[in-house]
Amino acid sequence: MTEGLEFDPGFSPYILAFQGTVNYLYTDINRFRNLSQKKMKFKMYYKKILEVFYNNLGFYTGCLMWAAYIKTQEEQPILNNHCLGEKYDEKENTAETDYMISFSELFSKDMKYFLGEDFSFEPYVTKLLNTYKDFLVLNKGFVNTKTNADIILPNNLITKQAKTFKEKIDKILVDKDLKKLTEYANSIIA
Repeated sequence: MTEGLEFDPGFSPYILAFQGTVNYLYTDINRFRNLSQKKMKFKMYYKKILEVFYNNLGFYTGCLMWAAYIKTQEEQPILNNHCLGEKYDEKENTAETDYMISFSELFSKDMKYFLGEDFSFEPYVTKLLNTYKDFLVLNKGFVNTKTNADIILPNNLITKQAKTFKEKIDKILVDKDLKKLTEYANSIIA
């Protein structure tokens, strides 16, 4: 029997706090009173905002894929679970995901207001965000997750190809570009 399965297969060095990043950028945009200056700042920042959004969305996709993969393995301890034994607070646990859900609903209005452009996220975005939130809630923030048998997968997670997910994750981690994991979102969420 192997020693165990990592809680994080290597994602953590490549993620940013979405809410903090977006709040910082919007604070900078809103420091101007003149609308044309706000528009100029938004035009400078919107690609960065989307880059961080899709990177975190890739992280969520990868977490779901990793959980599905480790559920295919024989029962083993989860290694380096930094959540284990912590106090569970559902609102705090889902705060970043809730923020991304709200953001995804409002960003098209900002694109229209500041740039005059129509914009909408791909249909999988809302499904993925809600599935990831369900995943967090079902597992109560992983505060009691000691083995891979303790992990609960959302009902709409497609796991037929779960044994291949590690290989796909490893390939993405070589490139250090988590947003590439979103390419799998439609194939893992029903």
